[in-house]
Amino acid sequence: MQKASRAIFSAYTVNNRRTTRPVKVGDVTIGGGYPVVVQSMINEDTLDIDGSVAAIRRLHEIGCEIVRVTVPSMAHAKALAKIKEKLNQTYRPVPLVADVHHNGMKIALEVAKHVDKVRINPGLYVFEKPKSVPQGRQSHRDEYTQAEFEEIGAKIRETLEPLVISLRDQNKAMRIGVNHGSLAERMLFTYGDTPEGMVESALEFIRICESLDYRNLVISLKASRVPVMLAAYRLMVKRMDELGMDYPLHLGVTEAGDGEYGRIKSTAGIGTLLAEGIGDTIRVSLTEAPEKEIPVCYSILQALGLRKTMVEYVACPSCGRTLFNLEDVLHQVREATKHLSGLDIAVMGCIVNGPGEMADADYGYVGKQPGYISLYRGREEIKKVPEDRGVEELINLIKADGRWVDP
Repeated sequence: MQKASRAIFSAYTVNNRRTTRPVKVGDVTIGGGYPVVVQSMINEDTLDIDGSVAAIRRLHEIGCEIVRVTVPSMAHAKALAKIKEKLNQTYRPVPLVADVHHNGMKIALEVAKHVDKVRINPGLYVFEKPKSVPQGRQSHRDEYTQAEFEEIGAKIRETLEPLVISLRDQNKAMRIGVNHGSLAERMLFTYGDTPEGMVESALEFIRICESLDYRNLVISLKASRVPVMLAAYRLMVKRMDELGMDYPLHLGVTEAGDGEYGRIKSTAGIGTLLAEGIGDTIRVSLTEAPEKEIPVCYSILQALGLRKTMVEYVACPSCGRTLFNLEDVLHQVREATKHLSGLDIAVMGCIVNGPGEMADADYGYVGKQPGYISLYRGREEIKKVPEDRGVEELINLIKADGRWVDP
């Protein structure tokens, strides 16, 4: 019976992921059917070698699989060589991504020697000097000519080509990272401040890369507003399908803020797309220490059945039938077992819904009669114990099954 319920459960996890090409970033693969990859970004100044190494290591040790660093100058680009060397000497190789903005061709070429992936923003990679607004007009968007449009496109290609060739020849990756808030002037002129403009901005850079036989690409289309972000990614998938492209997608709600709402906002955007089978790597962008982002990423992935990295707790909301303090007991069970991975543990307040609602759990802790706890393995009741020994006996049951590891 338990095996049958497991099979039913697996049928309802996200198993319709969009097929994408694999893109290697160091020893991690994005796309290609591999597990969704978790990313974050340090906030140390890259010129601080020791501080950057420590920050990268902290993130990697708690499960961040790819780490991004900002590279605003040539000095920062060269510092990455020292950061990478020190990481290898004192810890281990960590997949690194360099974030390059604002006329970054020379910087990008230098940093490409030292990292596994370079992220560029199409809206900022080549500076487009805003056209002056003629007197009496509110906008200059209708002042572009086709020749000017194509001239800027040629400049983009000229600037991007050396980086593409460098990354291609080193077999390294690039992220074409479009942001809604920093669309290029021409894209705003042509498409407006829209998801369509974001998609066309990405496609312009993709086509340049493909013309140079380079396809180690990851694409992102981030926005601070969830509906815009959702529309952009969905449209990108539609356009790529039409064009025969299969590039993996990096998901994120940019500038999501902090606290509970920042987490909810990120989950609403990232989780919705992942549930649709869209997305190969994610970052939750919080205005908090980067380490706070990683648990949110893994919680989103676990909730959707895409990664299993911690205990899954099933617990009822409590009601008048509950036979013990459910909130306190759930806390006790969690504190005793949270270090275990791959288990589902249910804590249910009464017998009415308990065994049925926890059918998919490995172990159940159920209030069956006042003062006593019934412990279950799957749907099978194993033993009844006094309430004050419930957590201890749950641990003993897990140990007896050989599934316990010491914290």
